[in-house]
Amino acid sequence: MKIMQIAASILIPPLGVFLISGVGSAFFINILLTLLGWVPGVIHALWILSKQSGEVDA
Repeated sequence: MKIMQIAASILIPPLGVFLISGVGSAFFINILLTLLGWVPGVIHALWILSKQSGEVDA
């Protein structure tokens, strides 16, 4: 599942955030960032993924 989340976060950032956290503020922020440019959306999606991974391990 982790590989699928990473791939979705790179290819379609809002989908990656949706898979990680569902519909919430992070999802809407990512849509906005992706509309402003693909790279900010990818960075945000990967940041959300790494933040979520850190909470599970802690």
